[in-house]
Amino acid sequence: MPSLELLNTHYQAMPPVAAMRIRATRYDGDAVHLHAPLDANVNDKDCAFGGSLASVMTLAGWGLLTLKLEEAGLAGEVYVADSQLRYLKPLYADLQAEARLDPGTDWDGVLRAFRERGRARANIQALVRGPDGDPVCDLGGRFALLRTP
Repeated sequence: MPSLELLNTHYQAMPPVAAMRIRATRYDGDAVHLHAPLDANVNDKDCAFGGSLASVMTLAGWGLLTLKLEEAGLAGEVYVADSQLRYLKPLYADLQAEARLDPGTDWDGVLRAFRERGRARANIQALVRGPDGDPVCDLGGRFALLRTP
């Protein structure tokens, strides 16, 4: 199983992410889960800052694909290409994000394209849940995977 420790090392190497205190907490092969404390991501209304919500979901998608490439034994870089997000309600608690492959993504096809061409695209779905388990925001993203030289 790929290493959450390595993923957290990547996160801490990015100064804005380190300031948000984002940590990967779990990866089960299908989804990656991140945590960020509210006190490092609060806005003027004492709820989660919208930019932090967008960041933690984007980083969850990036982390998921980074771990899935590692799991497949492939070296590559992951970049966000584009995303769409919705803010559903304010969050007055720590940020708990999760990301998984979009149900329409053929991961075997993504890996095949990556092996053959050195690049591929993959779609993810991410969300942040509130303390009640209901989503407070969600993100659909398209990521580029590029072979490292």
